[in-house]
Amino acid sequence: MRVLVFLALVCYAERMSVLIITFSEQSRRETKECDSFRSLEIVISKQIHAGRENPSQQQCGRSYYAPKQYVDRIIGGTEANPGSWPWMVALLDNGYQICGGTLIDSEWVLSAAHCKINARRMTLVAGDHNLSANDGTEQAIQAERVIQHPDYNSHTLDNDIMLVKLSSPVIINSRVSPVCLPGQGQHVSDGTRVTITGWGNTLTSGTNYPDELRQVTVPVISTSTCNGGGSYAGEITDNMFCAGLMGGGKDSCQGDSGGPVVSSGTVYGVVSWGYGCAQEGYPGVYTKVANYVNWINGYLSGQTSFHGNGRP
Repeated sequence: MRVLVFLALVCYAERMSVLIITFSEQSRRETKECDSFRSLEIVISKQIHAGRENPSQQQCGRSYYAPKQYVDRIIGGTEANPGSWPWMVALLDNGYQICGGTLIDSEWVLSAAHCKINARRMTLVAGDHNLSANDGTEQAIQAERVIQHPDYNSHTLDNDIMLVKLSSPVIINSRVSPVCLPGQGQHVSDGTRVTITGWGNTLTSGTNYPDELRQVTVPVISTSTCNGGGSYAGEITDNMFCAGLMGGGKDSCQGDSGGPVVSSGTVYGVVSWGYGCAQEGYPGVYTKVANYVNWINGYLSGQTSFHGNGRP
C-alpha cells in the first residue's frame, strides 16, 4: 500500500498545529499539536515510518548542519561540526566503541565485515558527536542481525563489507538521517575529493582516541598508482580503492574502520585497511560500495532472506 504524507504547518499563538493528510486505500485526515520543534520532528518521523513503502523512497544524503571544509587529517585533525554527518553511526561492543558505520535506511547500517561481533553484544548509536557526553541527540539501538558479505576474505580483506539490521528503526530527524547509495557499478572517479569521518586513533605512533567525531577530506587515488611497486604492489582488488595522499599525512586509522567515505551525500566507500596510518606511499584502502549495491538492496527490500552468516 503506497502512503504519501503531506504536511501543512499553521501557527496558533505559542503552539504549532500540524495537519497531516495521509492518502492510502482509504483517505484520512489527522491533526496533531506539538509543543516544540523537537516533538514536531518526532510526529513527522513516526508518520513517515508508518507509511514507508520502500527504503529507496526515504530522503537521503541531506545534512542540516554545514560540515567543515578541507580540514586536517583525522590523525591530529579537527573536530567535525556536530550534526554535519547525520548518517554517522558508532558501533559499540558491550558499551565500547570499536568501529564506525553508515546509516543507509531507518533500519539498516553499513559497515566493514572485519568489524563483525555477535549481535547480542552490538549496540549502534546514531546522532552522536561526543562519545563520552550526553549530546541529547543520540539514538542507541540494539543490533538484530549482523550480515557479513558471503565472500569476505579475512586474510586479504576482499569484500570487507557488512550489513547490520537494527532491532527497531531510528527516528529520522535533522541529526539522524541516511546517506544515499550509488548506483550499482557507479564508483567515484579518480581525483574526486571524499570525506571520511570517525572516532579513530589520532596518532601515527601511540594511541589517542578522541571523544568527538572527526573528519578528513582527501582525493581518490587511481588503482594503478596505489597498486604500484612503491605502494601496495598488487594487493588492491577490484572491490577496493585508495584515497589519501601518496606523501602521507592524511588518513583514517584504527577505530575508523567501517565508517563512511562520502562525496556529495553519497557513500562510495567503507573504511577497511592500510599499512599503518598516514604513512608515505600507503594511503587508506576502502571497500568499493558500488560493487555491492544489488546485494545491499536485496536485504533492504526484503527480497533476500536471513540465512547462514546472516544469523547473529
